[in-house]
Amino acid sequence: MTGHGVERLFNYWTYGGFLAGIMMLVLTPLFASDWSPAFTAVFLLLPVYMLHQYEEHDGDRFRTYVNRMVGHGAEVLTPAAVFAINIGAVWALDVVVIYLAWRVDLGLGLIAVYLMLVNALVHIAGAIRSRAYNPGLVTALVLFLPFGGYAWWRIETSGAATPADHMIGLAVGIAAHVLIVAYALRRRSLLRGH
Repeated sequence: MTGHGVERLFNYWTYGGFLAGIMMLVLTPLFASDWSPAFTAVFLLLPVYMLHQYEEHDGDRFRTYVNRMVGHGAEVLTPAAVFAINIGAVWALDVVVIYLAWRVDLGLGLIAVYLMLVNALVHIAGAIRSRAYNPGLVTALVLFLPFGGYAWWRIETSGAATPADHMIGLAVGIAAHVLIVAYALRRRSLLRGH
């Protein structure tokens, strides 16, 4: 892929993700016909997250918002960073979690659950703090809370979740968000120093 092709991928990934998310949701009844309700709930978190990412990143809204609010106009989030964060810390992580929940321990599906619920709480806290909309807030409220809560309940009532699974899931969910904020603050510091 040429440099120009990579740049297009960095700028437009969210549109492919949105369409892939819809396709995954439409195909879920076919895929999930033999799955347990708890595992199906874990699987659904990825396409639901892809729909959220469309609200969040369409028109470069989230990056612009973070650069304005955290960077005070400085580019603390680049298109490449947004791509890496969302593809690596959401898509790839959720795919790994789906496989872990399928093959190792259904309770590890709580990693994807807490990733979603922590993200929803970050959006809600940001809106309360600023008393304004932030990109992703609507789907955090109408998709993340119900789907994340449902997946949490399904895993919990399946008997697969241990206290360690909850601790691991919550730790990963918090760590992912802390790392993003730390990255943005570090970039802001570096940009101010130059």
